[in-house]
Amino acid sequence: MYSKGLGKPKSEDLIFSLNELLSNYVIMCQNVLGFYWNIKSQKFFELHIKFEELYTDFQSKINEISERLLALGSIPIHYFEDYLTTSSIPPVKNIHEAQDCINFVIEGFKVLIQKQRTVLSLSEKLNDEESYALINHYIREQEKLISMY
Repeated sequence: MYSKGLGKPKSEDLIFSLNELLSNYVIMCQNVLGFYWNIKSQKFFELHIKFEELYTDFQSKINEISERLLALGSIPIHYFEDYLTTSSIPPVKNIHEAQDCINFVIEGFKVLIQKQRTVLSLSEKLNDEESYALINHYIREQEKLISMY
């Protein structure tokens, strides 16, 4: 089933791109949770709070993207193995130094923004205002965050 009059042929690319974006958010969220748990730095308290803000925000976006996929008549991918094979953001292990964590967060945001621009373009072509507004908001917010880091 495809809603909003987008039609199956046109919306398949959008659904694929949203699922790809979802995978990247899930992996990014898990990585940031690892940073939150394991950060070792003189800036521990500051970074600990920032990482909590990030993973909480990512969880919210994961939910919103999943709900958007459902509204488009699709099923969001939900197997961790699928996230690993679909995500461009690699899972990281044993990163706990402040600068390494921050560098990873910046690079992850760059990937997310690139993926979101693809979704933005597809949603604009399909006149899918809901997806466009959602993703446009994410991009504006994240570009500002990158400049702060």
